[in-house]
Amino acid sequence: MTVAKIESLDHEGNGVAHVDGKVVFIDGAITGELVEYSKRRSKGNFDVGTVTHVVKESPMRVTPRCRYFGNCGGCAMQHVEPSAQVAAKQRVLEDNLARIGKVQPGMILPPVMGPTWGYRTRARLSVHYVVKKGAVLVGFHEKRSSFVADTSSCEVLPPSVSALIPELREMFMTFALRDRVPQLELAVGEDVTVFVLRHLDPLPEGDLQKLRDFADRHPGIQWWLQSKGPDTAVPYYPKEAPQLDYRLPEFDLSLAYKPTEFTQVNAGVNRVLVKRAVDLLDPQPGERVGDLFCGLGNFTLAIATRGADVIGMEGAPFLVERAQDNARRNGLSDRATFVAYDLYKDAEGALDALGHVDKLLIDPPRDGAMDIAKLMPEPGPSRIVYVSCSPSTLARDANVLVHVKGYRLVSAGVVNMFPHTGHVESIALFERVAE
Repeated sequence: MTVAKIESLDHEGNGVAHVDGKVVFIDGAITGELVEYSKRRSKGNFDVGTVTHVVKESPMRVTPRCRYFGNCGGCAMQHVEPSAQVAAKQRVLEDNLARIGKVQPGMILPPVMGPTWGYRTRARLSVHYVVKKGAVLVGFHEKRSSFVADTSSCEVLPPSVSALIPELREMFMTFALRDRVPQLELAVGEDVTVFVLRHLDPLPEGDLQKLRDFADRHPGIQWWLQSKGPDTAVPYYPKEAPQLDYRLPEFDLSLAYKPTEFTQVNAGVNRVLVKRAVDLLDPQPGERVGDLFCGLGNFTLAIATRGADVIGMEGAPFLVERAQDNARRNGLSDRATFVAYDLYKDAEGALDALGHVDKLLIDPPRDGAMDIAKLMPEPGPSRIVYVSCSPSTLARDANVLVHVKGYRLVSAGVVNMFPHTGHVESIALFERVAE
């Protein structure tokens, strides 16, 4: 075994050390610890290993709450105290901004946080019949494996859902087509929990009856069936069920969605994030505000409640339709309008269609918004709030906004959307430098 002193955590929650002049990423290690590790993989300029023994333990180390931690790949950092997880993510963000973006925020924002357990109101679980085990497994994949972890509970799922995993396993085991139902997607709304069952062949009546019986035993559950892609998902049983939605009480908003449409996995943190974003943007009555990659109106409608006129742009037409419907549901159609436009294929056309805006919010996928940043008109919006799910692409785009477009990075901070994982989300405020 080799001994290493852990210097930091990387963006996946692995300990980082230097051994014999080579960087080593060590799974299960924490900053400040002295550990023994076994090498799992070796590349030209780095090694990958796993802790075998902690020689000197960090005060940040805690006992993982989940008995499957280490085998299940759903979490990576349960052994790290929650506030230390957030601090590590903050360092990842600051390092990316400095190293890739060559920028430094004027202020580090307090982290956007929420519950650390039972927080996942959205999840996609694998369903797999294992002949050798004589069982159907329902859960996340094993760590570094395509196999499904053998679990009967999950600490990051809502307790009401976690408690159903054993019964789901038993039910699927009795299915005639138990080897043809590979996936179970869940969406926990305010008044209903939807299970979307992916099935590769039409389900026979016996299997359908089992789904109906399950829902009858658990009021508040609705089954949907999905035969192919996400657009084939349709409600099955019970036919009459509450509308799937999430709420933003701060803005008195209810946003409806279908279970296969994108929403944040952590409804509690999303509420805090939307409040933070709107406060940073500070929209005023009479201002014209743009919201790029707007989805189903998560930020757009909250901005509209402040009296501004908001234009949301999104590449997926079905999400634009959902956003328009949400604007009507919340009485905001007069202040929130939505346009379907592919912001990656034609960023220049999208910005032309958007026209002049006083302020702008950007919430792109992991690829970021490089073309939007490069093509930002001059003078552009006085204020830009950038919500990111990738610190590296945020840093890359910040470099353009600051060093090319003349903005200053006023503030930035992390959003702990996925506690116990290495996933880093963040939010940043840019302001146009006065000439």
